[in-house]
Amino acid sequence: MAQPRVPGSDPDRRLEVPCGETIDPHDIDLGMREWICSDGTHHAVVTDVHPPSRFFPESLVAVLRETIDTADEFDQFGTPHLMGVVMEEFPEKVVVYDASDDGTVGYAMLWITEFDARRLHEIVVELVVELMEHAISHADDDEAIGEFESQMLEFDIGEFVDQYRAQREFETEHDRAL
Repeated sequence: MAQPRVPGSDPDRRLEVPCGETIDPHDIDLGMREWICSDGTHHAVVTDVHPPSRFFPESLVAVLRETIDTADEFDQFGTPHLMGVVMEEFPEKVVVYDASDDGTVGYAMLWITEFDARRLHEIVVELVVELMEHAISHADDDEAIGEFESQMLEFDIGEFVDQYRAQREFETEHDRAL
């Protein structure tokens, strides 16, 4: 006898994470930021519904959205673009699951990385800083370029990530973004 299920879901679907272990994408919930494999390996978990403010303050997200034009199906710059940059830099270390046909999971895209959540956060910040450095290098204002470069010399990515994660760790659904 056939078992009842939600149309579009595949109970036999398994996703191989970067360490080689397989998981059921239905085991990922929207609040999850890390998956721990049976061997103890920690993998960052990101879904398309996670806001970019998971990695950056809202004020920087607003600047990124204002300055970056997207030529895709997304309205504005967001988490899929951040993960695209990570995948471009580390293609073998990120696994993607397209859940757009699966109405049971709550997300359309899932990324699981070889890195733990903290290391992924550092990588995202590093890559966005590189994008910003590239963009400012095309500016006609030498003073702005010099100011940006001097600020970047003082910017400690690890310290930023530590401080941001300490402030950003939400306790309830009523907490607000920074």
